[in-house]
Amino acid sequence: MNTKDVKDIKEPKDIKDPIGSANHALPSGRDGEGAIGFMAFEGVILVYLFVTLAITIILHGRVVNPSSMIWGRVGILAFMVVMWAAYRVKPCLANKVVRVVFHLVMLSWWYPDTFELNRMLPNLDHIFASLEQSVFGMQPALLFSKTFDSPIFSELMCLGYGSYFPMIAVVSIYYLVRRRVEFERVIFVIIAAFFIHYVVFDLLPVSGPQFYYYVVGEDQIAQGVFPNIHDFFYTSWDGNAMPIPGDKGLFQSFVQMAHETGERPTAAFPSNHVGITTVLLLLAWHSRSKWLFYCLLPLGILMFFATFYIKAHYAIDAIAGLASGALCYWLMMKITKPKTAIQ
Repeated sequence: MNTKDVKDIKEPKDIKDPIGSANHALPSGRDGEGAIGFMAFEGVILVYLFVTLAITIILHGRVVNPSSMIWGRVGILAFMVVMWAAYRVKPCLANKVVRVVFHLVMLSWWYPDTFELNRMLPNLDHIFASLEQSVFGMQPALLFSKTFDSPIFSELMCLGYGSYFPMIAVVSIYYLVRRRVEFERVIFVIIAAFFIHYVVFDLLPVSGPQFYYYVVGEDQIAQGVFPNIHDFFYTSWDGNAMPIPGDKGLFQSFVQMAHETGERPTAAFPSNHVGITTVLLLLAWHSRSKWLFYCLLPLGILMFFATFYIKAHYAIDAIAGLASGALCYWLMMKITKPKTAIQ
């Protein structure tokens, strides 16, 4: 049998997946052909989609933008069905990658969507700012950028913060090219970690310093006064926030533009940026590729400090992100651990 004949063979349906159970729909080989149904990470998205859709419908009268939330979910579901049907017709690696890329891109849609749910709850920033003051005796997010206000330092911080999605792409592409047998497993870990954080954000309305400081005023924050703003972001928010520190450098301008486009007063605790970056670093270590890990590590360190330098998070959010990222990684890798080895 020649090489072409081997590539043309379809995967038998009764062969168990080496990365996880059949229900996980994880990858079965380097040819990229695998499960015919929805993949594991798509199952996570579907559960979140239907649960939040039900909440939106039930609370329709209180939700600020119910139509966009409902039709956005309908559109995502429709596209998932189309991609699933295309994969049924031709279960190849290219169709699988299209499904993965679509959902990685849509993560930026789901993020501000958390604000539409948690803005209906009383804001908790006064509690987290007070806790920050108790732990550090100051507000690191307020003093960090004032102490290190040089354009070069600001660019360095914004470079770290702006490397978020590129790091996701690099880790995903590495596994696709070099360790394809674990590609779906890694995508599952990344996306599941995102949606675990999204659930927390839906239930925990913390906006972060760039929004809370703007509403309260830096003078009060500097004096250690952290008033309860109750339902301000539900009733009165005008879309404004504190600007990104810096002097309109390349990376500062990029981060400022990204925040003006998609940032919302949501998802401060724990830091999703630090949490997912922790997951990515652990996946890079898991790959046994030293160059991948050590190339991402400096960006990960910059990411940690950048989150409160640009006032996107309190310092305690960044610390919590380390823990939440490590926990998500451990739990998702444990769930998808191979049960049997191929002889």
